[in-house]
Amino acid sequence: MYQLTFSLQEFVKQYWQREPVVIKAGFADFVDPITPEELAGLSLEQEVDSRFISNANGKWAAEHGPFEENKFATLAESHWQIVIQAANHWHSGAAELVPPFSQIPQWIFDDVMISYSTPGGGVGPHIDQYDVFIIQGLGKRHWRVGAKDKGQYEEIIQANALRQIKQFDSVIDEVLEPGDILYIPPGFPHEGYALENSISYSIGYRTPKEQELVSQFADYYLAENLGEEHVTTEDIELQTNGGEINKSTLNQLQSILEKSIAQPQLMKDFLATMLSQPRHQLDIIEPEPAYTTEHILDELASGSMLTKVSGLRAFYHSDDSQCVYINGEKFDAAENHQLVEKLCNQPSFTVTDTSTMNCHSIALLTELVNKGYWYFEG
Repeated sequence: MYQLTFSLQEFVKQYWQREPVVIKAGFADFVDPITPEELAGLSLEQEVDSRFISNANGKWAAEHGPFEENKFATLAESHWQIVIQAANHWHSGAAELVPPFSQIPQWIFDDVMISYSTPGGGVGPHIDQYDVFIIQGLGKRHWRVGAKDKGQYEEIIQANALRQIKQFDSVIDEVLEPGDILYIPPGFPHEGYALENSISYSIGYRTPKEQELVSQFADYYLAENLGEEHVTTEDIELQTNGGEINKSTLNQLQSILEKSIAQPQLMKDFLATMLSQPRHQLDIIEPEPAYTTEHILDELASGSMLTKVSGLRAFYHSDDSQCVYINGEKFDAAENHQLVEKLCNQPSFTVTDTSTMNCHSIALLTELVNKGYWYFEG
């Protein structure tokens, strides 16, 4: 298990979304959870989001995977890197980097991105709109971070794929060694390049844009077949200027929009459903043959451990034990709050006393296991 050497609570109060910082030896005696060869292997897989970026002789190039196995056989020894997005979905070792940060609300957690870089390799100076902890693994990497973007940086596009900015003055200029952590809030320009063959792990957090909330709420409203009634005009008033939208009309239409949002249960269902939607493909495998409720009970009674598919998003509302929201779906939790907390807060769990599981709880577990969201270990 990986453990932070600093207080996450104190860190959040001082730095979160305020200023970048380097935490030396943020992980003591850090050991890489993955090898360069394993990363290269992931980049060959169709389901995995991977990129290859090179900048030899100042010329940028970028490609999306999957790649052929011979891709890496003839490469130069410097100025390129492989990037694997959502590596925690596909590699159990990479997923072990997530729990140390689990006190940060998981609805904003995005993924673990891993970069393997040869000397001089990087993606150039750029600005991201999310919070990120960059953990240095193998090798050394030189990082520069600038002052927050207030419209002073000019953006350029390289290789039709890389959004970069022109150079910036640094407020942080340091070399990271294994176990060091660089935290960068949204909007701060940064650039990192490897001094030697190295691996970096980015624990990323992002919030939705306001326009995403509005757009997805409209989609949800339509999908639920709500608001199909036409606006009534039974109290219409004649007016001299036919093209005028008068104040009473404006108030009427605005009130309809406000009422559509001011429905507490609807809003709770929408937000939890939206936030539980996956941002990256998951490694979901439905069991064959499907489990029956009797099989589930037998597994639980024998002490088998239920493990959540890595990256699966599962949430509940603190004041509601009726529902649980998983992978963009709403499920009846049969008011078993103890089970809901296990599903949403623990990567794996056992049920030592099956008498606490009513028929509805067993039915829920059976459905979740058969969807491939949880699986039995041991």
